[in-house]
Amino acid sequence: MNAVKDFYDTTVQLIQLLENQQIKRDEKIEQIENLLAHREGLMEEIKPPFSQEEQKFGILLPELNQKLLKLLEQEKSVIQQDMILLKKQKENNKKYTNPYESLITVEGGFYDKRK
Repeated sequence: MNAVKDFYDTTVQLIQLLENQQIKRDEKIEQIENLLAHREGLMEEIKPPFSQEEQKFGILLPELNQKLLKLLEQEKSVIQQDMILLKKQKENNKKYTNPYESLITVEGGFYDKRK
């Protein structure tokens, strides 16, 4: 089969998957990992000389790759924001259950200045 065409098709599938907001995140991540692994294998199969059809796909690939990278970065930032929010929620829950844990009191302490 034509490795360049398969690479192009896999890239298009990845873009469509990342643009789809109706898939659950866990399923989406699993599918992304599978497609990226398949795409990596196809990259190793791409070797010159290229036919006219492969050259046409090769011209379109850099633009698609930039779009894919942008979508992957967006997905990564959304996941990072959710992780930060989850961490803050955990801290707030901890403070709610034990509000005096973080308070350090030095009340009642004194220094003896005698020698």
